[in-house]
Amino acid sequence: MSGQWLGRASSCLGPAIYASPSLRVSRMSQLRLLPSRLGAQAARLLAAHDIPVFGWRSRSSRPPATFPSSKGGGGSSYMEEMYFAWLENPRSVHKSWDSFFRKASEEAFSGSAQPRPPSVVHESRSAVSSRTKTSKLVEDHLAVQSLIRAYQIRGHHVAQLDPLGILDADLDSFVPSDLITTIDKLAFYDLQEADLDKEFQLPTTTFIGGSENTLSLREIIRRLENTYCQHIGLEFMFINDVEQCQWIRQKFETPGVMQFSSEEKRTLLARLVRSMRFEDFLARKWSSEKRFGLEGCEVMIPALKTIIDKSSEMGIENVILGMPHRGRLNVLANVIRKDLEQIFCQFDPKLEAADEGSGDVKYHLGMYHERINRVTNRNITLSLVANPSHLEAVDPVVQGKTKAEQFYRGDAQGKKVMSILVHGDAAFAGQGVVYETFHLSDLPSYTTNGTVHVVVNNQIGFTTDPRMARSSPYPTDVARVVNAPIFHVNADDPEAVIYVCSVAAEWRNTFNKDVVVDLVCYRRRGHNEMDEPMFTQPLMYKQIHRQVPVLKKYADKLIAEGTVTLQEFEEEIAKYDRICEEAYGRSKDKKILHIKHWLDSPWPGFFNVDGEPKSMTCPATGIPEDMLTHIGSVASSVPLEDFKIHTGLSRILRGRADMIKNRTVDWALAEYMAFGSLLKEGIHVRLSGQDVERGTFSHRHHVLHDQEVDRRTCVPMNHLWPDQAPYTVCNSSLSEYGVLGFELGYAMASPNALVLWEAQFGDFHNTAQCIIDQFISTGQAKWVRHNGIVLLLPHGMEGMGPEHSSARPERFLQMSNDDSDAYPAFTKDFEVSQLYDCNWIVVNCSTPANYFHVLRRQILLPFRKPLIIFTPKSLLRHPEAKSSFDQMVSGTSFQRVIPEDGAAARAPEQVRRLIFCTGKVYYDLVKERSSQGLEEKVAITRLEQISPFPFDLIKQEAEKYPGAELAWCQEEHKNMGYYDYISPRFMTILRRARPIWYVGRDPAAAPATGNRNTHLVSLKKFLDTAFNLQAFEGKTF
Repeated sequence: MSGQWLGRASSCLGPAIYASPSLRVSRMSQLRLLPSRLGAQAARLLAAHDIPVFGWRSRSSRPPATFPSSKGGGGSSYMEEMYFAWLENPRSVHKSWDSFFRKASEEAFSGSAQPRPPSVVHESRSAVSSRTKTSKLVEDHLAVQSLIRAYQIRGHHVAQLDPLGILDADLDSFVPSDLITTIDKLAFYDLQEADLDKEFQLPTTTFIGGSENTLSLREIIRRLENTYCQHIGLEFMFINDVEQCQWIRQKFETPGVMQFSSEEKRTLLARLVRSMRFEDFLARKWSSEKRFGLEGCEVMIPALKTIIDKSSEMGIENVILGMPHRGRLNVLANVIRKDLEQIFCQFDPKLEAADEGSGDVKYHLGMYHERINRVTNRNITLSLVANPSHLEAVDPVVQGKTKAEQFYRGDAQGKKVMSILVHGDAAFAGQGVVYETFHLSDLPSYTTNGTVHVVVNNQIGFTTDPRMARSSPYPTDVARVVNAPIFHVNADDPEAVIYVCSVAAEWRNTFNKDVVVDLVCYRRRGHNEMDEPMFTQPLMYKQIHRQVPVLKKYADKLIAEGTVTLQEFEEEIAKYDRICEEAYGRSKDKKILHIKHWLDSPWPGFFNVDGEPKSMTCPATGIPEDMLTHIGSVASSVPLEDFKIHTGLSRILRGRADMIKNRTVDWALAEYMAFGSLLKEGIHVRLSGQDVERGTFSHRHHVLHDQEVDRRTCVPMNHLWPDQAPYTVCNSSLSEYGVLGFELGYAMASPNALVLWEAQFGDFHNTAQCIIDQFISTGQAKWVRHNGIVLLLPHGMEGMGPEHSSARPERFLQMSNDDSDAYPAFTKDFEVSQLYDCNWIVVNCSTPANYFHVLRRQILLPFRKPLIIFTPKSLLRHPEAKSSFDQMVSGTSFQRVIPEDGAAARAPEQVRRLIFCTGKVYYDLVKERSSQGLEEKVAITRLEQISPFPFDLIKQEAEKYPGAELAWCQEEHKNMGYYDYISPRFMTILRRARPIWYVGRDPAAAPATGNRNTHLVSLKKFLDTAFNLQAFEGKTF
């Protein structure tokens, strides 16, 4: 009998588990017993009924583990507590426990005429013996409970997850000692082979019994193995919510849950046919082209479609997907349903590019499509976000776009819009942005109310073995940080995959939490179709070459069980092959590739039908004075009654009120007025970043905190107008890469929002460089994707050291696409046309008014471009850095260049030197000029918009001072800052007739010094040079 049982118990574990037991290390410690919560009551009961000390022997040679006696402050389990309570009063426990313990007593007192309830138990030698038997019964039930829990926690370690049968999905590769993989392991629980046919009461924490309350130990083990040790491995017991754990247990443990109708099986087969035959078609037609096919994980297509179907059934109307390049064309064809001819024509080397941009490779492109879901017959909108080769970079972008779509629909609970992220195993474990994105998942201003993560687990990363690629057992372990359940599944079992995906979608839409589906599969070819994987993984690829494709396996299964016939299967294949051939024929008629046909985030109504701006003009950005006054009054007050603010903040608000009376604004008020005026016009404003609510430099204070009531806050900006648009200001997690990607995605969703991300200090943007380089700078050129995101980067050389000084303007300027050598034609719409042609706008404003205008211009332009603003630090409170209402009222606009307006401008022919500069250094120059009395000899002109370069205005300024030397002054080092960008453009506009001299710090490796004295010495040195009118005599340019 034992041999027969062993065969059943171990059948699911595969030969690998038993191949070399001596090499496997048990990491299971002895069972720990929870401290008792019964206290004195337990002591009284133990003494009154003479209950002996419980104990069971583990499978080790250690002495039996014991429940400590009550006098020692003992301990027991839940079942013991029920037993003790029942001994005192049978009615104090649930009737099922009462029935169970009475039955045990009846067995113990079988020699008596009638069973006796505990209240009338006689103290006799036979009674003591019977209680010993009862105690053993309780002990055995406790052991069975522990066994059930062991499978729930660790069953996934022995699940058959690898379709190749050569690796364990987790790198620990051990068999937990508390799983009954061999008959002798029963001794771990002090159970014996004879106990296999005993009936045991099932605890409420399992559903393996279905409608039955008791099962034999043999059946308990069999059902646990079927649930936890077959083709599905479940990790969920780390979740600290009992209801959620129970929900998962019910979904997977209930007998017969994974049953599919014939129609569902036929649909699954048809989807597998499309997935596999699409890849086969591409391989036949373009055998030498890179396409990053899905072979080895074809089940991902029905998996994604199942998630979408189930989500649609539960009310989802919009699904936003992000994924890497592997399988992307298949997803576009069979999930998003991109026209096949549009995909096939991408392989034509003669296809001409349209003039929309530089484009991108076919396996990076995105798509937006509205269609009817055939399963639910409901409308569904699918958006696959375009992404670069930088794996996982698209994750936060998708989440930001999802959050925005939820916001605009009023979908605060995520019942209408959701996201799906597809990952590779190596990238999911290796890329830090995955962790950053997970940590946004439950933050109030960033949550998307749950994401379904699908990991295509090829068990390899390019050429790197998983054992060299991660330290965690699974590639998915990062998801544990947010209590996301993880469902591992063998991708060669399509029905298991579909069931898991259905449960995952239901989980997300029930609990609004993240969930991970780990598709353990393989990669039939190399990293791409031209790659040779046998160089580095010879044994794995020998097995892969022998591997029967999943489609054939599943078709054979359905044919054998009579669900489909061989003829029906072959007809399904022929049908899809014919569709592909016909689309291939039509694709040959395509002569021009239009990238806009692959747009992932269209803005209906914003552009004309051809995708062009409706005009090439920008209205004035000033606003009426009464609006300025009203916004200022709200900014300097507390809109809520009985709201106690900090005394220091009271002084700040009084200072704001005084400025409003004097018709002036500082930096914080100018920003307030820009935001407030846009809110009145129905433009949603969202400001995000580290500490933005107060502001890094304690200047903003957009969220007021009640000093006496915890977590009571007030956002005055949301109390400006009765019907205003909402204002969102939110402190982010301490992340740049993830949060900037999120805000970029948020800005993708609608052109009618001002979305800003502020760095705590400007140079911190470099940890988000991937988002800047791959999405913001190049997004329109690659994907015809307009985006109006604003980056606020605090910048300025103020002696704060190398890390808190420079926002690295040279990097943004180096990536600007305007031509330094092309002399432009100055048409009447030159200013707006120049903005339209650029890839982004870079400004360094020197006045609050200009900051106000550039923020408003960002929305009033007839198109969207990323805006990079180098914002000030010391200027936030500089007494000279204030603006008058006169510079902000109706009719005023952003000044790309602020010319000299002092004595030098009134007598330009007397000017010996014209200094061009940008940003804070202007105030240093003005102060030094005044101290030297050179107001008539030296003119200072501010370059506010650096890129695109204002050729027309610079030309006017240079011509205004024909006898002056031209100099560029910057506080940054010569190899940084702006000089390398502005110098060739000055040469072009001046036709190389006059030099533009450099004034500033010498070249250096670090952006700034860490020594305060060195900082001041270098500042004085270049200021002396700026106003030494003989400094450049005898020098050649």
